[in-house]
Amino acid sequence: MASHTPVNHPARPVYRAIGGLVGLYFVVFGVLGIIASAGGDFLAQDDTKVLGQGTNLGYSLLSVVLGLLILASTAIGRNVDVAVNQWLAYALMVLGLAELAFLQTDANIFNFTMATDIVVLTLSLVLLMVGMYGKVGTDEEKEAWQKARLVL
Repeated sequence: MASHTPVNHPARPVYRAIGGLVGLYFVVFGVLGIIASAGGDFLAQDDTKVLGQGTNLGYSLLSVVLGLLILASTAIGRNVDVAVNQWLAYALMVLGLAELAFLQTDANIFNFTMATDIVVLTLSLVLLMVGMYGKVGTDEEKEAWQKARLVL
């Protein structure tokens, strides 16, 4: 059975680089967030902002972990990055939509603002795109994908 995503896409190195940049952004944002929210509560709901986005110590630490995971999977490659990027994209979409639903309530545990939500949802879509076009396979897998694509 053929895959639904391209195999050995010619722009794969570009997509990998984009994935790495998303991971780097999460790490930088998280480190800056840890610095800005140091001394505050772990899940504080205050006016702490980094790069124009609301954050707290909990979300900053989560951002560092997510960024390092993305960077590590990008460095490993071999379709590990494809799986990690796709799963994290879906997880970030769930997080972004949940935080959007609770933006103006006490359930906004990561201190999101609308800007934070927009960035998280945008980066999740970028990660999903990177995951969809980053798959590496054998020549046979590429040929099977091409044949399946031409049939559709």
